[in-house]
Amino acid sequence: MNDARQRLESIDEFRGFSILLMVLADYLAGPHIVPAWLKHAPDIGFTVIDIIAPMFIVAIGLTFGASFRARLARDGRRRTVEHFLARNLALIGLGALFTVLGNLSGVVVDRSDWGLLQAIGFAGLITLLFIAVPARLRWLVGLLLLVAYQFQLNNAWLVTVLSSTHGGLEGALSWGAMMVMATALGDLFHDTLKGRRWFPSVSAGVLVLGLLLALLVPVSKHRVSASYVLITLGASSLVFWCFHLFDERLGRSIPILREWGRNSLLLYVLHGVLLGAFVAPGIPGWYELAPVWLVVLQALFMVGTLSWIGWALDRRHFHFAL
Repeated sequence: MNDARQRLESIDEFRGFSILLMVLADYLAGPHIVPAWLKHAPDIGFTVIDIIAPMFIVAIGLTFGASFRARLARDGRRRTVEHFLARNLALIGLGALFTVLGNLSGVVVDRSDWGLLQAIGFAGLITLLFIAVPARLRWLVGLLLLVAYQFQLNNAWLVTVLSSTHGGLEGALSWGAMMVMATALGDLFHDTLKGRRWFPSVSAGVLVLGLLLALLVPVSKHRVSASYVLITLGASSLVFWCFHLFDERLGRSIPILREWGRNSLLLYVLHGVLLGAFVAPGIPGWYELAPVWLVVLQALFMVGTLSWIGWALDRRHFHFAL
């Protein structure tokens, strides 16, 4: 099997996995019957849901450097930078629009002034500043950004960060640090001759470093704390490695996840529309106070509908990307 195909499909599958979980997490945030461990930790603490956004950041990091260099060779520096600027600014604008619409429609569980797409867009802008420097320097840059953010969080930003979702504008610095380091991990993975064998070890090392830091710095997705960033960066990279090994060792792919990954942004946008069908009516027994069987049916309907859309688009070779 061609290694380039394996690598592309494993990344698509991993990206699709993260988006599918993100869609489920957004739905499960509302019903009261859903246990706390299937929702984001309110502040200090960690649940399985808290690793989902970092997995998507890692998926971006796995392709960011390679995509930048390929476009640089084809289009030149100016057009390449303009493309990445436009893409990340579009994410910020799209995220701002969804935040406003979500607040006005009542689709979001809690009103907010910030969203995931804004955090990813600003993280992408930060990463763009350093993507051309060698991977080793990007590791250093990412760690320095993380130290600077944690210092500011401890001394000045805590109240502001806690008052917003995904850390707000200030938290974008921490998400940016994560993405910068994720691109360094991505370069390591794509170095098939020397670097790939070190990928799982380095990922595990980042995870261990985060666990050790957690003894001093509380783990908190809400705060986007330094320990949270390192733990989830390392763990997410190891999850991706499992996808890669599955494709490499068994020679198989996971079509449904691949299809989610190839139209991840579009499916994420569409999930907001479906979520509105459950939240907007404002009938407690229909969503917030729904029984277990109804929660399961609604979740399956959302995932099934989006999976069918992803499958249909992929069959027509339609892949939407900014």
